[in-house]
Formats: sequence, C-alpha cells, structure tokens
Amino acid sequence: MSAAVRRTAVHPLGLRTGLLVCVAGLVGLLLAWPATAEVKSVRLLCEAVYLPARTVWAREVELEHNEKALTAVRVDGVSVHAFSVDGTLVLTSMDNERIQIDTARQIWHSDFRGLAQSQGRCERTR
Repeated sequence: MSAAVRRTAVHPLGLRTGLLVCVAGLVGLLLAWPATAEVKSVRLLCEAVYLPARTVWAREVELEHNEKALTAVRVDGVSVHAFSVDGTLVLTSMDNERIQIDTARQIWHSDFRGLAQSQGRCERTR
C-alpha cells in the first residue's frame, strides 16, 4: 500500500504574499461595511447653587448618544460608572452626590445624601 500524500495549495506568489492579499481584502471589506450609528455629544454647562452654604459651582455635563440611546455620561470630565434615563431625566451619581439632569427643561439637581442640595440651570454649549 502506498502512503497518501497531501498537498496544500500555496498562493502562486508565495505564502507571505498570499497572506498580505487576504489581509488587504479583509481591510477593504471592513472599510466598505456600513458604519454603526454615529455617536454624537451634547455638552451642558450648569450653574448649580449649593445649599445651605449658598455657593455657586459651574458643572459641566457631557452626554454621548447615538440614534437609539444614551451611551456615556461625563460630569466635570469624569466618566460616571452608571446612569439611567427616565424620559428626559438623566440620573447618576458621583462620590456621595446623587445627580439628576432634566435635559428638556435644562435643570440640574443634586443631593449629598441629605446633607446639602443643589439646583441650577443649564445651557447647551454644544
């Protein structure tokens, strides 16, 4: 009995060139693939008055969204770990501060676990 010899097909220009052709084809396919929903960003500048101290803080909120949902929230340049959306309200927290942002009425409201509260207006800057 004779041993069967397996032959593998090799690209006519060599294995390395064949791999480069495959990679180039894959890159071309990915570039031609329809892009996912474009992420847009809205930036709000809020002036919050904190009571009982009556101090005014400028707070910057950045909301990233695509056509379907809110994807990221940053407060003062820091990404929050979790957030939820209830209609036009964005609910989140940072450290001990619970934050509510009404995007329709453009109002900031926050609470430091009952020790201090803030409320203020927001302006869309972008």
